[in-house]
Amino acid sequence: MEVTYTPAVTEYLIFFDFDETYYPHECSPEHLRRVYELERYIQHLARNHHVKVAWVTGSSIQQIQAKMKTAGMTQFPHFIASNLGTDLWEVRHDGQLLTLPSWQKIIRESGFSRRDVEDLIGELKSTYNITLHEQTQFGHSGYKMNYYYYAESLVKTQYDIHIIRHLATNHGIGININECNPKAGDPEHAYDVDFIPVGTGKKAAVQFLIDYNQVLLSNTLAFGDSGNDIEMLQMVTHGYLLQNATTEAKSFHHNVAPYPYAEGILHICRNFFGE
Repeated sequence: MEVTYTPAVTEYLIFFDFDETYYPHECSPEHLRRVYELERYIQHLARNHHVKVAWVTGSSIQQIQAKMKTAGMTQFPHFIASNLGTDLWEVRHDGQLLTLPSWQKIIRESGFSRRDVEDLIGELKSTYNITLHEQTQFGHSGYKMNYYYYAESLVKTQYDIHIIRHLATNHGIGININECNPKAGDPEHAYDVDFIPVGTGKKAAVQFLIDYNQVLLSNTLAFGDSGNDIEMLQMVTHGYLLQNATTEAKSFHHNVAPYPYAEGILHICRNFFGE
């Protein structure tokens, strides 16, 4: 794997969700042709427009690396906010992943505790008859505990999600809830429920990297495909869903690229940079 060329000065930041945005799970020849074209184009942007790139994703570093190998991808970004933006890495010239001490300080000061999450899960079950199912196929990261909520009736689902959010707030735990995307390997008629440290997540990671790189907000772009990308898209000046985005995401954010996956990213970026 290679590291994207790093400009001496950063003038622009582009944030990408990974699964079903930058990385197409179908991995068809046409999709992959566009991915390789996007990799080359990002190198061009880094060299000629002083652009840095970040992947902001629910996937772990290990999952990202496995998917890159499957797709034959060769270019790492400059930053990776993995595990739903709870882990934040800077990718150096030699490919080494470095943690950022100021981000680790945010994690430590959040007071996040696996035991607190487990107590919350128990309270949901015993007091409210709400069952969350552990996402055992991925496992928990150090700072993200992920579950599925299986939807029943619309009214019950809305009530249950309200209770889950309320209890998480009372316990001082950050939370992300959004409809699952079966294209990314999730079950039908389910919701991702992710418990994370307060002050982390995709939105927080994007804000941190904007400040860390001292980039003007007007020079920030982001691309996503699902409900957990909406806050990230709204943090930047130029935030786009791709045409393959979920119906849920499109109901919340109406700035949608005319094409799916890398084709949509290339279209928007070439127009933005006047190419």
